[in-house]
Amino acid sequence: MLDGLGPFDFKTSPSWIHPYYLVLLVSLEITYLVSGLLFVLVVEEWVWDYAVTVTVIHITITAAVCLIPADIALVAALGSGLILMICVGQSLAYYLFKDNFIYPVLDNF
Repeated sequence: MLDGLGPFDFKTSPSWIHPYYLVLLVSLEITYLVSGLLFVLVVEEWVWDYAVTVTVIHITITAAVCLIPADIALVAALGSGLILMICVGQSLAYYLFKDNFIYPVLDNF
């Protein structure tokens, strides 16, 4: 049984045997996965940059509004979600747009 505060419940202690925490964790990871797939349609090649920017903005706004404590479980969940979003999104972007994929020229850099 979930209440309406599900994604905003930061008082639930992280535990692998706590089913409510597992639901929150799985929903976070699925959201990151789907977002990575949708970012491909928006930005095509630069999914990693968009994913990092959106995650940093999300953390900044959430920390300013909710005053979330820096919990290692929250940082690990956000970090693994970000890596999942980048890997899945960037792989799909490469597969879909490999014929016109932009490779940066770093000769004069």
